[in-house]
Amino acid sequence: MQAIFDFFSFLGQEISLFVISMIPLIELRGSIPLGAAMGMPWLTVFLVSIVGNMLPVPFIILFGRQLIKWLKKVPLISKLAHKVENRLLSKSKNVTKYEMLGLCIFVAIPLPGTGAWSGAAIAALLNMRISKALPPILLGVFIAGVLVTLAAYGVVGFIGLL
Repeated sequence: MQAIFDFFSFLGQEISLFVISMIPLIELRGSIPLGAAMGMPWLTVFLVSIVGNMLPVPFIILFGRQLIKWLKKVPLISKLAHKVENRLLSKSKNVTKYEMLGLCIFVAIPLPGTGAWSGAAIAALLNMRISKALPPILLGVFIAGVLVTLAAYGVVGFIGLL
């Protein structure tokens, strides 16, 4: 992650953090601790990470299903695309059961394999409309951002910075 940050550092810390927060699997769960480690102000890190994490979401919801369908036909990555689709669908049972609340909670839990990218991909695979999927994903990203910011900056430090 530091190598990615260093690569984009000529653009400035905020832009580097923004780019890192858009990367799948890293998302804001990685960008916020990195910003904290670099001594950046928590509010800047929080806002930049949320905006960066959310930027790809509408595109994933709109085009994710078609992309996975196409990738399953590409010989070199067909097996991986099937595996990713099956893994996402296996995680979608709570989203299916609880719909928007389930999607929000899935995105909000700051654990590997959850987050905005996975939540948006699940929404795409379940044919959720963007108008139904985007609000719970945004709320989930916000909740995850608060939890990760509290962990990265410390609860006492966070309150002190208010």
